Amino acid sequence: MRRISLFLIAFAIVLTVPAFGFAQSDWKTQVAHTMPLMGHRNWILIVDSAYPLQASPGVETIETNTNHLDVIRYVLGSINNSIHVRPLIYMDKELPFVPDDDAPGASAFREQIQKLLADYTIESLPHERVINQIDETSKEFQVLVLKTTMTIPYSSVFIRLDCKYWSADAEKRMRQRMH
Repeated sequence: MRRISLFLIAFAIVLTVPAFGFAQSDWKTQVAHTMPLMGHRNWILIVDSAYPLQASPGVETIETNTNHLDVIRYVLGSINNSIHVRPLIYMDKELPFVPDDDAPGASAFREQIQKLLADYTIESLPHERVINQIDETSKEFQVLVLKTTMTIPYSSVFIRLDCKYWSADAEKRMRQRMH
């Protein structure tokens, strides 16, 4: 009886682990598979290694075990090569205030991320505000979280997807014509 109980516990663990994203063998394949399914209002987060595993059913977390900047490059390339979505980028407002004394490499990271995202508009918001937005979104829309090996706090890049072929101005003009 004890063996059966142990077997059932082990079997339950094996079934549960992939659901939380721990057993993901190839994060690039997952991004490539998910990208065509995602649209405006979905989010892709590239986060540091201490980012928490969220319990919301709309959040999928994948451990990339990869350099932060490499994951950002790959994801932005995937978005930019899509026909349907474009990135709206958010970062933590706290990042410019993280000193190298407390987080070695913070200044170098800020320089690197500034160069990497030079062609994008970045909206800086307090960390808690971004997290609250994502929490609300995950109740209705999918959020893909890609954990990296980054160990600098407030270094996460939050990408909200928007429609590539329909702008906010086009939406506004259409709504005005409807009235």
